[in-house]
Amino acid sequence: MWLTFLVVILVVVDQILKYIANANLKDAGDITVIPGFLQLVYIENSGAAFGILQNQRWFFIIFAVAMILVFVYLIKVRKINDRLFLVSAALIIAGGLGNFIDRLSLGYVIDYIKISFFPPVCNFADYCITFGVIILTFYILFFYNKKDVLK
Repeated sequence: MWLTFLVVILVVVDQILKYIANANLKDAGDITVIPGFLQLVYIENSGAAFGILQNQRWFFIIFAVAMILVFVYLIKVRKINDRLFLVSAALIIAGGLGNFIDRLSLGYVIDYIKISFFPPVCNFADYCITFGVIILTFYILFFYNKKDVLK
C-alpha cells in the first residue's frame, strides 16, 4: 500500500513541476537559480538523455510499460519485499510513469533542470529513475539474495 502511495505522490509532483515549467519557463528563457550550478530551462525532449533516439515516441512508451510490468511482476509474483528494492522500484516506476504521461499526451517530455556538471537537461521523473537505478544497483550488489527470487 505504501508503495502505491509513494508512486502516486512522485508522479503527481512530477506532473505539477512540469506544469509549472510549461507555464513559467516556456517563454521566459533560462533562469539561473544558483550561479554556475543550477539553471531552469524549458526543453521539449522527443528523445532520451543527450538527445539520443529522437522522435522514437512509441519505443519509449513500450519500453516504459515493459519496465513497469517487470517491476510489478517482481513485487507481486516473485514477492520481492525488501524495502530497499521496493523504494528503488517505486522511484523507477514513478519516473517511468511521469515521462510516459508526457509522451502519451504531448509526444515529448518536458525537461527543465540543468545542472552544470551534468550536461543533459532533465526533469524530476528522470531524477527519480536515476536515483531508483542507483538504489537498485546498491541493492543488487550488497543485499540481493538470488535464492529469494528463484523460489
